[in-house]
Amino acid sequence: ISMQKPAAILFDLDGTLADTAPDFIDVVHSLRQDDNLPPLTDDAIRQQVSNGGLALACLTWNIASDDPQAWPLRQRLLDRYEQLIGQRARLFPGFETLLPALEQQQIRWAIVTNKPRLYTDLLLPRISVHCDVVVCPEDVEHRKPAPDALLKAAHDLGLSAEQCWYVGDHIRDIEAARAAGMPSIAATFGYIEDGDDPASWQADRYIATPQALLSLLPE
Repeated sequence: ISMQKPAAILFDLDGTLADTAPDFIDVVHSLRQDDNLPPLTDDAIRQQVSNGGLALACLTWNIASDDPQAWPLRQRLLDRYEQLIGQRARLFPGFETLLPALEQQQIRWAIVTNKPRLYTDLLLPRISVHCDVVVCPEDVEHRKPAPDALLKAAHDLGLSAEQCWYVGDHIRDIEAARAAGMPSIAATFGYIEDGDDPASWQADRYIATPQALLSLLPE
């Protein structure tokens, strides 16, 4: 795929733009403590953050996703997250210079996330992120890996999919970009699970740091 200079770059939120794992680590530790369960490693929790609330609930209580308790426990986890959100989450180091650098080059940026709107809207001001276009799963019929949210973000920016790049830390992000006809960039600094090989995702480009995105921009 040709990587022409984008008019906009779209970012996944958890594990790409923001390091939200510290909040979830606190959530999982506190819930396991409440239920007299032994602590998990921080790394085990971090690897599941991009997989969403259900995966984190399954990890926290060591249950399968089809367990009848899975969805009630997911809600319990999200209620605790709502109390703790943004206390330790931060932009990944490098974005504080990357985002202004994009703006200097007249490249717009937006957020496309599977994080529910409630938590996205709570989090962004707490990590000092102000973004004109933020697409959450409630805004579209099908969440990623379907292309709907990426196409909506491009539409809201007044752009075609080909004019945007999408950056994410999970295979679903790369699949969504491919389905949208949008160049895909895998953020390998994000929450990669043990045994997962980002090279197998077949992203158009890979970056190990946020700053590396600038080096992909054509002169």
